[in-house]
Amino acid sequence: MYQWHRTIGIITIIPVILWTLSGLMHPFMAHFFKPEIAHEKLAFETIPQNKLSLSIQEVLDKNQIRQFTNFRIVAFNNTTYYQVKNLIGDLLYFDASNGKELENGDSIYAEWLSRYFLDDQKSPVKKNEIITEFDNQYKYVNRYLPVYKITLDRPDTMEVYVETSSGKLATFNPSSRQFFIWFFDTFHNWSFIDAISNNSIRIITMIFLLSIIGFSAISGIVIYGFLWKQFKKSDRVEPKKGIRKYHRKIGIWISLFTLTFAFSGAYHATTKWDPYTLDKMVYEPSFKTREIALANNQLDLDWNRFQNASLITFNDSIYYRCELEEKAKGKFKKPKLDNNSKWNKKDTPKTEVVYINAATNKIVPNLDLQYAEFLAYYFTDGAPKAACCEMMSPEIPEESEVSLENVKLLESKVITNFENREYGFVNKRLPVIKLVYDTPEKTTYFIETATSRLAAKITNADIAEGYSFAILHKFLFMDWAGKNIRDLTMVLAALAILIVSVLGLILFIRK
Repeated sequence: MYQWHRTIGIITIIPVILWTLSGLMHPFMAHFFKPEIAHEKLAFETIPQNKLSLSIQEVLDKNQIRQFTNFRIVAFNNTTYYQVKNLIGDLLYFDASNGKELENGDSIYAEWLSRYFLDDQKSPVKKNEIITEFDNQYKYVNRYLPVYKITLDRPDTMEVYVETSSGKLATFNPSSRQFFIWFFDTFHNWSFIDAISNNSIRIITMIFLLSIIGFSAISGIVIYGFLWKQFKKSDRVEPKKGIRKYHRKIGIWISLFTLTFAFSGAYHATTKWDPYTLDKMVYEPSFKTREIALANNQLDLDWNRFQNASLITFNDSIYYRCELEEKAKGKFKKPKLDNNSKWNKKDTPKTEVVYINAATNKIVPNLDLQYAEFLAYYFTDGAPKAACCEMMSPEIPEESEVSLENVKLLESKVITNFENREYGFVNKRLPVIKLVYDTPEKTTYFIETATSRLAAKITNADIAEGYSFAILHKFLFMDWAGKNIRDLTMVLAALAILIVSVLGLILFIRK
């Protein structure tokens, strides 16, 4: 057993060093090299009715666009535009006052967004490119696709990723963070294996080595714990001192952490078999311009609170989905600025969503929830499948495709803030509607009705893995002490594992 402990320890020494070093960088970078940005999101602005001199129908007719996917309203460079998505997915920009198209408008808007988020109007643009797939710098954890990557010519070589279809900041990386992402992805996620093989080989290799690390920790516990009496006899004849003494003592104390890191890491790796598909889970029917009877600038609503509008089709009818600034005690909520001129999250106003029938100009109540239920049904098996969903169906395990037909809805609510346990910051999209269905796995859908997208889909198995990773790998059990103490505990545990592994390597070399 002692021989096996030594052998498997040597087999995993390099992986352990790579994982612990890259793991140490994560909280270290989060505390000492955490980048900041002037604005994390666009400020809430109302759009006066007089800014929409032409309706969306008039603009489309003027530009001879007979069919399109959707539209919304954007304002930048002191001009209000209709952002129109055509049938092939391109975003076109038309001046709402005269209907003229802004040439290269999507690229211009992406640059404007990046400058707004950075509050930098002076630095020249070094590179402006479209990202359509996740890569080693723009990881799937950022969720949004496609995005523009804007690189400014600054000392920090800042790279800003923005999604123009929603006006949202995906992520931002100065040079220090770019190196950290590469280092963590290479030595913690082992992306270098993807370059020479494929994802399945990478996952199998990681699980295999993590299993060996687990067995190494268990054998150490058995040898130095349960068989301690036998070792005490040998210690009387030949006392252990120096490196061997510290390797044994530290190893016993941190063996539990070694097991938790290895188990939760292997468990987490098993969830990476299936390819990322959420970026393709979107409902995008096409609209014919002549089918929209009601002009958007003639909607019967409170224009003092109007922020944006788009179209949806539901139950064979077309509706304007309008976003209004929420009222509070007869007054309008206005965002306040803190001392650093950043938006105070607590004072950010919520949005009221109303649906107006495009044929009758009547508001239909509670349609946001009904539409979210339709989308959940659509993304599973209920509605006619779009090309994206037909393409993705073979890649989704059969057990996850439980029909929602005649399944009871257990819970529904609007989520406007990220929740650490179930719908965290990693999911990016807000606000979303949470729908919990009475399936064997208690399938939960998070639907972003503003974009008709599936933001997340979670089952009991996903929740179990999430808790395992959060508690055993990220030390969520230390949250009671605060983030700083939690991260310090995690760093010390990883550092101790690194030390005991290096000591074991030294002993092996000496022998």
